[in-house]
Amino acid sequence: MNENLTLSIYNLQVLQTDQPFKPIQWLMILALMSGFLVVPGVRAIAQELPGCFLKNKAGNYVRLNNICIFPDSTFDPTSTASATPGVYSAQIIRRQGGIPVIEVIFNQNQTFEMLVDTGASGTAITPVMAELLGVIPTAKARADTPSQRNAEFEIGLVESVSVGGATMSNLPVAIAPALGLGLLGQDFFGRYDVTIKEDVIEFRERS
Repeated sequence: MNENLTLSIYNLQVLQTDQPFKPIQWLMILALMSGFLVVPGVRAIAQELPGCFLKNKAGNYVRLNNICIFPDSTFDPTSTASATPGVYSAQIIRRQGGIPVIEVIFNQNQTFEMLVDTGASGTAITPVMAELLGVIPTAKARADTPSQRNAEFEIGLVESVSVGGATMSNLPVAIAPALGLGLLGQDFFGRYDVTIKEDVIEFRERS
């Protein structure tokens, strides 16, 4: 049995749906990220000396600090650490037409650049993103966008969308062929007060 769904990018209305959408659940997670370096042919040993080194056949340690690359655990382009509970932030990597672009994690393992448009009420992805994420269209809709009126879109679900530690599961998204970048809309950040700064966007939970 079909179930009606109202979703909007710019006043987008669903025309038909092939299967019901589950209720959207908001989740917030804190992720611990760690980096490591694997050097082929070199056996890992318990580190007794600080820095980067290997042990040769004679049992001597050879320091490799001048060639090793150490992961920078303090920088994550999708998140800027905040000591304030309920506040999440994402690094602005650039702007396109004045609109900030950030990195968004889909399904916990795929990262895409997306526009953050506070005037867009729905989230939209490109056909390439849809293919890589395995999104199956389950509905069709029409909407007015800044560049086109009464445009038709296919609608599908993504398992999860995460920005700076704020996560939403089972998010309906529009697949928009005309977009060069995906668009993160208010259906994701609508429960937050959004502050766009020079190099970061803050999402603050409403009390």
